[in-house]
Amino acid sequence: MTRAMTKSAVRFARAALAAGERALAPYAYRSRKDYTQPQLFALLALRQYLGLDYRGVVALVAEWGEVRAALGLTRVPHYSTLCYADGRLEKRGASAGPWPLASPSPGATPPSPPRRARSPSTARG
Repeated sequence: MTRAMTKSAVRFARAALAAGERALAPYAYRSRKDYTQPQLFALLALRQYLGLDYRGVVALVAEWGEVRAALGLTRVPHYSTLCYADGRLEKRGASAGPWPLASPSPGATPPSPPRRARSPSTARG
């Protein structure tokens, strides 16, 4: 059974926040505790959903009170906060399996496959 995808950004943000609350600790180890990890996760998911960059999602959420209310934000994080959270959550997700919301940064090259050792019969001398 497949679920219908919502076209409401507010409903999507609420669902992302709920998923983040189920999967993540409230705060990172050494955070200032201004924003919870689920809030940052929901903002990053909303960024992907809307196809925006970090500055774009921050600007949009700053003007969109309904999304801020849905995420429980009294103020909007700086775009660099989202950048750092994205790297931290992506690193955490990479150790647990594939990270579906992460997208490679523009210009990034995919990792090279591991090199295999040559067998003695094919090695050149």
